[in-house]
Amino acid sequence: MYSSSPKQPIFEVLQAGLQTTMQDGGRRGYRAVGVPESGALDRFAYRAANMLLSNTPEAAVLEVLLSGLRLRVLTATIVTVTGADLGAMLDDSALPGWATYTVEAGQQLAFMHRQRGARAYLGVAGGIAVDPVLSSRSTYLPDGWGGFEGRALRRGDIVEAYQGQRPRLRWLPPEHRPPYSSMPELRSIAGPHLHLFHAGAIKRWQATTYTLSNECDRMGYRLKGTGLDAAGTNLPSGGVLPGVVQVPPGGAPILLMADAQTTGGYPIIGTVIGADLPLAAQLLPGDQLRFRLVGLEAARGALHDQQRWLQTVQEMMVEGAAV
Repeated sequence: MYSSSPKQPIFEVLQAGLQTTMQDGGRRGYRAVGVPESGALDRFAYRAANMLLSNTPEAAVLEVLLSGLRLRVLTATIVTVTGADLGAMLDDSALPGWATYTVEAGQQLAFMHRQRGARAYLGVAGGIAVDPVLSSRSTYLPDGWGGFEGRALRRGDIVEAYQGQRPRLRWLPPEHRPPYSSMPELRSIAGPHLHLFHAGAIKRWQATTYTLSNECDRMGYRLKGTGLDAAGTNLPSGGVLPGVVQVPPGGAPILLMADAQTTGGYPIIGTVIGADLPLAAQLLPGDQLRFRLVGLEAARGALHDQQRWLQTVQEMMVEGAAV
């Protein structure tokens, strides 16, 4: 259900940065007709931003890639920054992440000094205001639709937000945040084509430290490392989703992300579990990762733990940004 509250201008874009898009929890229910899910790459950081602000779960945020974004605040409100540490600043003061802050009209909010990770999420009380397309406010850049005119923000753009009640100032303790790393181990469940890979290849897949190539974007990451051979790679196209690890001819795996296509014909050796996709979302070309096969129970348990973090956070929210 989407907000019907009045809109108000909240930010003016002074510098656009590398890539800032409007994202929400994804465009669900349209994969059968070829529409990718899209949405925030780091779903945990996205959900945490909305919970900290007491927004509705489907409220849109700004996904900020690396540094360079500078905004002028047009209307006093409450904001939060979650996900990567991109050196957020409010005027001349550092703005530590995973907490909520009051910002006043005329102040500037900037991401200029990246410390760690790739993507930060800037949430606003009431949620970013833009009309939904196919039940989502997410931007799908490859086809240029959704979000803000189907594109990344540019200098001079005015970002609006829905008017809502001003929430209390809150924070999310470090022990309730994902263990971001530039070389994470991504737990994965067996893919539907695991049987096409011999035991040695499966062992190498889990033993190899893969490096993200320069061919990385919101659609997927092409990885560099030990090649994998599958028997009988002439497969009919089938459904794919974010987290799938495909192995094309040549053997270099591809990890699909939020904007990935909906079908593919390459063998799928595994699928990264939902709880670990946020770790992948914070990687950049040159970063490394490893895969480890786990069972469905472990995957469900990890997701349950993250959901419990957020539920606990809701109960632990305290007055003041204690950072």
